[in-house]
Amino acid sequence: MELLKAFLVGGLLCALGQILIDKTKLTPARILVLYVVTGVVLGAAGVYEKLVDFAGAGATIPLTGFGNTLAKGVKEAVAQDGLLGAFTGGFKAAAGGVTAAMVFGTLAALFFKPKDK
Repeated sequence: MELLKAFLVGGLLCALGQILIDKTKLTPARILVLYVVTGVVLGAAGVYEKLVDFAGAGATIPLTGFGNTLAKGVKEAVAQDGLLGAFTGGFKAAAGGVTAAMVFGTLAALFFKPKDK
């Protein structure tokens, strides 16, 4: 049942992004920013945690989950370090994911040759 919930919520978030690409004049970059900011706002308000509890990876893997991770990291760092945490918390919370993306992106670039369309 957990897999089904993750699939449905993650798929819904991705389908909504595709609809925004197809039906609006928003560029993919603006939709990316919209998703991350939505995750930050919902995470800061405490709403996104309920979605994560329900859908698990279906809510944490999309870009809204990245925004939620940033918001959660900033909250924890501000509670620990004060105002300085507002500047460092997001970096600490997302460091693992960003590092993995850079490493695997570099490996993909080394092994595969992109082609122009």
